Amino acid sequence: MQNAPPLWRTGLLAGLGGLLLAASVAWPVSVPGLAALSQGSSLWWLQVLALGLLCRSLQNAATLRQAWWSGWVFATGWLVATFWWLVVAMHVYGGMGAPLAVLATVLLAAALAVYYALAGLVYWHLSCRHPRGAGRVTTGSLLFAALWTMAEMARGTWLTGFGWGAVGYAHVDGPLAFYAPWVGAYGLSALGAWLAAVLACGWRVPGRQLGAALLLVALPWVLAVPDWTRSTGSLRVTLLQGNVSQSNKFDPATVGQSLRWYGQQIASAQGALVVTPETAIPLLPADWPPGYLESLQAGLRAKNQSALIGTPWGDARSGYTNTTLGLGAGAPSGYRYDKHHLVPFGEFIPPLFHWFIDLMQIPLGDFNRGPLAAPSFVAQGQRLGPHICYEDLFGEELATRFTDPAQAPTILVNLSNLGWFGDTVAVDQHATIARMRTLELQRPIVRATNTGLSAVIDHQGRITAALPRLQAGVLDASVQGRTGTTPFAWWAGRLGLWPLWIVCGLVVAGSGVRRRTGR
Repeated sequence: MQNAPPLWRTGLLAGLGGLLLAASVAWPVSVPGLAALSQGSSLWWLQVLALGLLCRSLQNAATLRQAWWSGWVFATGWLVATFWWLVVAMHVYGGMGAPLAVLATVLLAAALAVYYALAGLVYWHLSCRHPRGAGRVTTGSLLFAALWTMAEMARGTWLTGFGWGAVGYAHVDGPLAFYAPWVGAYGLSALGAWLAAVLACGWRVPGRQLGAALLLVALPWVLAVPDWTRSTGSLRVTLLQGNVSQSNKFDPATVGQSLRWYGQQIASAQGALVVTPETAIPLLPADWPPGYLESLQAGLRAKNQSALIGTPWGDARSGYTNTTLGLGAGAPSGYRYDKHHLVPFGEFIPPLFHWFIDLMQIPLGDFNRGPLAAPSFVAQGQRLGPHICYEDLFGEELATRFTDPAQAPTILVNLSNLGWFGDTVAVDQHATIARMRTLELQRPIVRATNTGLSAVIDHQGRITAALPRLQAGVLDASVQGRTGTTPFAWWAGRLGLWPLWIVCGLVVAGSGVRRRTGR
């Protein structure tokens, strides 16, 4: 058995790799004159390099303890660097003490990192620990990819899931984006992890596997992504970005200003569809000024327009929901979308954690869930699929709306409020998440956000129009609807992520059998 290097050295290298992985998903700083290194850009090659460092570290681990330490420190550093902006929400806008906000963020990252530490342990045990394991490059690289993908899916789905910063998002601008309509973001995570494992093996890579890796990267440069969808025509949209400060959003004076501003902008909008951000009007409709709703309805119908408006809904008896109201010509009998996938601690409070919420001065509570496969809202012949903020992190859930092609959305509409996170990379990360959904489903997304990024993204992941962040503004643009079903939408809508779980599980089981039989 080789001598184990000191744990501090292993941890330092693993932590550096984790920081590089976070940077690959959304480069954290702007570099003047270098568009490829602007804030929020994804760098696919850096993802492969960073994850290759982890794979190599596991291959060099001499003990079980060292393998665990490498995986856990790598993932903790990566996740802290990915969602450090949670500190802003808890400290700046929630009033929690800075040390406690930092500690809570680090503890969350450390807990989620356990998934990856376990994956690293299994990889080391089945591939690297065996006397000849380091030479089994083909099966070892597949095993690493399968275990990493299972850890990603576990983090993104178990206990409601928090898959923010998954490595698949690093490939939204890279050659692997070609495969998104087939395998989705988690499938891209598997492909990226496999490339990283091949890179980590260096000169020991067999010719066939190296050829397969080169083909995987080269194929998108010579082939166009198949169009699984076709146009359903254009829709003029007006997106409203109020830029309301989160620190006083719920003050009566600010609420009054929001009511006036959004009312005026909806009344003067030019688009056939008007979209506001999430909870743009932070009052229950029962508390809206008398005649406000009726005035909006009358004005929209008079101009044959429709609107999607973010607001809370409900009462003390039946409970409350985070809601999008559909008004105007597209909703003769009314339309309501209630958010299905709620944010832990933000929209529901896990048992035994009310004390944590009490440490912040934020009007949070428990919301009711809406249906998973919600019906579309129709505006001028286009079927619109509303979803709220964090819900576009779950491509497999959005895919459930595509099981019936005749009712599937032709345009996705996201209403968000990222004002909780200030001027941070969270805004860019969220835009990248939305772009991945357009690649998976080949549907455009229009996004109305409170502070940015309000934008139109076409079905090929390109931002075609956007407002500057942290400024109030109105965006008038055109979006082209699409109909048709991608392979990812077909299988994920019916089976969820189970096909990926099964394939990865078979790879792991096969590796276990090979180790026991010594083959």
